[in-house]
Amino acid sequence: MKKCYLAIDLGATSGRGIVGFLDNGKLETVEVNRFANAFVPVNGHLFWNIYKLFDEILNSIQLATQNGFAIQSIGIDTWGVDFGLINGEGYLTGLPYIYRDSISDGAVEQLANEIMPISELYAIAGIQTMQLNSVFQLFAQKKLKTNTFLNAKKLLFTPDLLNYLLTGVYLNEYTIASTSSLLNCKERDWDSLLLSKLDIGKDLFSKIVFPGEKVGTLTPQLSQHLNVPSIPVIAVASHDTASAVAAIPAIGSEFAYLSLGTWSLMGIESAQPIINEETFADSFTNEGGVNGTIRFLKNITGFWLIEQCIQSWEKQGQKVTYAQIDEEVLLAKPFERFIDCDADDFKQAGDMVTMITNYLIKTNQSIPQTYGEWARCIFESLAMKYRFTLDKLVRHASFEIKSIHAIGGGTKNHLLCQLTANATQLPVIAGPVEATASGNILVQALAMKELSSFDDIREVMRNSVETKSYLPTDKLEWETQYEKIKQLF
Repeated sequence: MKKCYLAIDLGATSGRGIVGFLDNGKLETVEVNRFANAFVPVNGHLFWNIYKLFDEILNSIQLATQNGFAIQSIGIDTWGVDFGLINGEGYLTGLPYIYRDSISDGAVEQLANEIMPISELYAIAGIQTMQLNSVFQLFAQKKLKTNTFLNAKKLLFTPDLLNYLLTGVYLNEYTIASTSSLLNCKERDWDSLLLSKLDIGKDLFSKIVFPGEKVGTLTPQLSQHLNVPSIPVIAVASHDTASAVAAIPAIGSEFAYLSLGTWSLMGIESAQPIINEETFADSFTNEGGVNGTIRFLKNITGFWLIEQCIQSWEKQGQKVTYAQIDEEVLLAKPFERFIDCDADDFKQAGDMVTMITNYLIKTNQSIPQTYGEWARCIFESLAMKYRFTLDKLVRHASFEIKSIHAIGGGTKNHLLCQLTANATQLPVIAGPVEATASGNILVQALAMKELSSFDDIREVMRNSVETKSYLPTDKLEWETQYEKIKQLF
């Protein structure tokens, strides 16, 4: 059997089980399982079906084994901020809320009034203020005295929770914990003062482990059930963006990264947190990365907008594919309409076509008439938001940003990559598509001593992937349009 590492890469809409192995200094990957991930609406709230995800992880282990792969270790990465709560008997107190649920509505203002000013919270955690942040979700559950909170003895973020179900070990991995606004960004540990003010015991949280450390091994019961050895489970960079950034095939540090998925994340790597009044005002975040780095970045709404539009059309009986959109968008006239992708109008799940329509009416703009016009509105708006973010990012970076490395599934959208190069007037180097899974696998390889340093990860990626470069064009036209619409942001 071929020795390999199994990456479980979970996004907000889908998940994959991907095996990877090193061959002559190159990373080879094989997808063994792909599955949907969707929230479950219950009694007016939205939850993750965590047990379905766990079942798909077990399926991935079985499928990898059946396909002749000998799994040396397992690593799990997921989206950020969401968590499950465990009772004294070791069971979930309830399904985890999803970050877009309404339970945290108003929690930012309430926490600011009752606990501490948001600027003080930012000074501790260095995290961009968004009501979906774990601290606001947890504060809301405590304030509402939900049974899930009242019965809780341990808090585990999504990848920590799945690691626990595999191993029975309670641990909190650093990169995922750093998204919560509960971690002291400079000390890289739970902030005792914040927890005291929240009146939440520190024993709700577990020891922090860092990328490349071992969590444990499959429980004997699972090993027997799956008929596999007691496989090690590794704490990879378990926030998906941290894994993706680790796999950027870059040389040097003078670049910004742009992770393209349901969310877009744009930032730089920094040796230390960048926390001051200006970064607070600009809503930048400081999240943990591999090898002691800080991912200084901004969260931007991404393909969520077009994904939700497609769902809206499907509910109306219109079957729309990405291939159809990619074809029609090229026929749509440019620069006809723009939206602020991060406006509150688009935060909640729902009929996105109606939400965007209402926004365009409110801002005295025309309504798209074709799928291509809808898509061009979204993609041009995203590109302009990346430019707006880059303008702020360069003011905080300690080096000149000379290029943008785009990673993730969204890099398959060649038009968006070119629009981003045009809007920012920087070269965009796109690839790899499977950056997150690659980073996950290579951190496992480092933990299992097949690689010797974090620098080896990027060298392997440069040997393994082909990138595509997009050079900026039409500078005058894009500058003119940007000056016209940037007040929207």
